[in-house]
Amino acid sequence: MTAPDPLFQQTGYSAVIGLEVHLQLQTHSKLLSACPADYHGAEPNTFTDPVSLGLPGTLPVLNAEALELALRFGLGLNCTVEGVTQFHRKHYFYPDSSKNFQLSQWDRPVAHGGFLDVEGGRVGITRAHLEEDAGKLMHPAYAPYSELDLNRAGTPLIEMVTEPDIKSGPHARAFLETVQAIARALGVSHASPEDGQMRCDVNISLHQPGEPWGTKVEVKNLNSFRSVERAITYEWQRQARRLAAGEAITQDTLGWDEGGGKTFLMRTKEGEADYRYMAEPDLPELHITSAWVADVRSRMPELPAQKLERYLAAGLRESDARAISMDVNLSRFFDAAMQGGLAPIQKVSNWLLSEVPGVLGEQALEDSALEPQHLAELVALIESGDLTGRAAKDLLPDMVLGQAPRALAETRGLLGQAGAGELEAAVDAAIAADPGTAAQVRGGNKKAINALFGAVMKATGGKANPGQVRELLTQRLEG
Repeated sequence: MTAPDPLFQQTGYSAVIGLEVHLQLQTHSKLLSACPADYHGAEPNTFTDPVSLGLPGTLPVLNAEALELALRFGLGLNCTVEGVTQFHRKHYFYPDSSKNFQLSQWDRPVAHGGFLDVEGGRVGITRAHLEEDAGKLMHPAYAPYSELDLNRAGTPLIEMVTEPDIKSGPHARAFLETVQAIARALGVSHASPEDGQMRCDVNISLHQPGEPWGTKVEVKNLNSFRSVERAITYEWQRQARRLAAGEAITQDTLGWDEGGGKTFLMRTKEGEADYRYMAEPDLPELHITSAWVADVRSRMPELPAQKLERYLAAGLRESDARAISMDVNLSRFFDAAMQGGLAPIQKVSNWLLSEVPGVLGEQALEDSALEPQHLAELVALIESGDLTGRAAKDLLPDMVLGQAPRALAETRGLLGQAGAGELEAAVDAAIAADPGTAAQVRGGNKKAINALFGAVMKATGGKANPGQVRELLTQRLEG
């Protein structure tokens, strides 16, 4: 049985939480025109065209690539995608919408009725639909006006709406991380919150056990998983305080102040009737057939859950399997490294997750010149006894620049471990050179042996087998 959430124990109120997630699709052009969609970093209003500006007399043409990605994503969410889908005009009057309506999907979304199993419990997916993004308002400091950038206007989005199955902030974060991993694995979206390519709205209401659900509020445009967690916690506590004081909760749209760690009122929430939905007259209904769905499914890459199952079956430790399966670049590199079976799967994972990041620093793995086969070869050299672990670590910085481990080891004279005679001589020399430390070890200070160990490894150029060095030192000093 699941333990009660700490916030329920603190406040006495249960939360009903649902998410609305917007993903910017990884297309070459915008949703309704041939205008390029990769506007990131461009000067304001340089990626626009008559359609995205909403000029009179323009007609929309649906981007086939966006529809393909939507179908693929819907299948990745275990949704039903077969049937009829249709676009509607969703009217609202904000400066960032030059047409005063947004082309979206109302009662006929491209995908519906799915689910995702994540840490914390299954989350139902109500729907996922295509829509065009709005522009962006910018507010110069201390200026009595706002500026409008329409580069983003018309960019294709998928909006995904969950069932109210989210139990807490950490549960929401686990769900969003899974969605991000699926979107990246399928090539649907870069899904980078920091670039605005993945945004989340939170709907939350409170009630006491056995009572009807309370009035929900919506926290808009959260652009990090941490912000989602914090906003849920804050709203849970804020609403609980108001309800405990006998105050009403109003159906509002709230913003999130990251610096202050609190929500603030943006506007009174619109109802569905306020949008005055109407069928888009310039786009026909789309009939998605079973043959079409089967074709899309046949071309889908492996999902994170499938990778996880495959890694576990191959004997990989569960924590490592989860970390690799959730990162499309990491899993692609790992799979390439494992081709040919040069080295044990767990040993390759250990180096990939522990040693490689330390050398890369801030550099992304996919931006380095490290070859997957080179990492596997490095581990194989260690396993065969031709290279010590310490020497292998010394090779990594040059391997990240594209060099092969065997060639590096040969150039530096690191291949082949020290022979028995050479090793015994180095151990005896280290003990003779540092009689004080040797006496400490004999007196019971086990840690003091590390100083002698280091001296032996230095004397052998790092080529000695560490286990043999410790064994010989122990034999010499402890009889």
